[in-house]
Amino acid sequence: MTLSLRVAIIGAGPAGIYAGNILNRQVTEAGGEVSIDLYETLPAPYGLIRYGVAPDHPRIKGIVNSLHEMLDAGTIRFIGNVEVGRDVTVAELRERYDAVIFATGALKDAPLDIPGIDLPGSYGAADFVAWYDGHPDVPRTWPLEAQTIAVIGNGNVALDVARVLAKHPKDLLSTDVPANVVEGLEASPVTDVHVFGRRGPGHVKFTPIELRELGEVPDVDVIVNDADFERAANDPHAEQLFASNNQVKVMTRTLNGWRKPADHEYTASRRLHLHFLHAPVEVLGTDAVEAVRFELTRPVGDGSVAGTGEFVDVPVQAVYRAVGYASSPVADVPFDEQRAVIPNAGGRVTDASGEHLPGVYATGWIKRGPVGLIGHTKGDALETITNLVEDATSGSLPALLVDPADGEEVFELLESRGVHYTTWSGWLALDAHERSLGEAFEPHEVYGEIVRERVKVVPRDEQVGISRDGSLVVS
Repeated sequence: MTLSLRVAIIGAGPAGIYAGNILNRQVTEAGGEVSIDLYETLPAPYGLIRYGVAPDHPRIKGIVNSLHEMLDAGTIRFIGNVEVGRDVTVAELRERYDAVIFATGALKDAPLDIPGIDLPGSYGAADFVAWYDGHPDVPRTWPLEAQTIAVIGNGNVALDVARVLAKHPKDLLSTDVPANVVEGLEASPVTDVHVFGRRGPGHVKFTPIELRELGEVPDVDVIVNDADFERAANDPHAEQLFASNNQVKVMTRTLNGWRKPADHEYTASRRLHLHFLHAPVEVLGTDAVEAVRFELTRPVGDGSVAGTGEFVDVPVQAVYRAVGYASSPVADVPFDEQRAVIPNAGGRVTDASGEHLPGVYATGWIKRGPVGLIGHTKGDALETITNLVEDATSGSLPALLVDPADGEEVFELLESRGVHYTTWSGWLALDAHERSLGEAFEPHEVYGEIVRERVKVVPRDEQVGISRDGSLVVS
């Protein structure tokens, strides 16, 4: 049987784009035909790469180049500024497509359930990342009023948050950081940023490149405490990791390289402190954050830690929790509240009884939770797409209930509802506009000549207007 498929993918981040690319390759290599529509809530594509990666990560953001090639090939049709569940329902998509794949990612902060976490001055890392990455649906300003800040978490997001907080704004100007973010960071009085992890230095979730970048930030000293390393010294599990894992070796050497004698004089105007074996137990304060209480921990030999019964209070005026991301439910799609994922078996979405919903699939973090690096989404998408193609080949996909005609029917539906959707050509226009803003960036009166590749446009209505040739002013 020759396959002829129409597939909708919800989410235009790496997971969704990889899924579309793999689907197109598998079907066409088998001699079939496939039409793929990629729906995105935001006016622009790339999801996590555009709105979840710190602006000073050009090597990670380089992934955009390969994603651009996949979309620019014309085999996947981008439809932006469309919220599934509001502008078009899941039921309507299932009527018009042989299969619907959810790749909506994980956009909100995982909770940190300790007393005081809701005090003013306590923030979620995901919200802060969305602000400094210019997400169109968050406020333009951020309360940067603290001199001393705690970041709780030992993953890459924690390092990103800490680095952006500690970094001087002039050292971000060569990136696509939005103007409102530069303005906010310039007013920050921060002098010290403390990063806390409950496990030892041999168990951090950073990647080597992220860790090394901390030591390259101008006018910021990286400080580690010998006491943390001494408590971790008798951890046989860490020793095993060091012996078997090259990444752990590199990071351990980097961390040990930052250990200094007690009388070492630090000269930078800002300091970034890395603390290990500290478990947060309470955020202290009356009307706002005043300190964080930690219980010191010790390794117990199996990779986990136990409390020592010794507590320390670290005075801070702000705290950022970076303990992970969590996905949000999609209207009319099964959702596992405990795991914060769409329940599935190999990417096949399942209902409450465990039965596969014909024609409904998931990939990426909404499928497996917010674990793994961006590159891991390729293997994840391969599993989902392989199962989808198998279902199509076996004839188990549901029949279309709405004639797609020439493929324009979905646009007619959106237009009938006044939805100002964006397209790939619109993104190319917005991309060119942002690059032109970078080219036009004039020398700064204090920082001097700065070369900027682009300046990111933040407001949604401006993005939509530019993408639609400036023909709309959207409120």
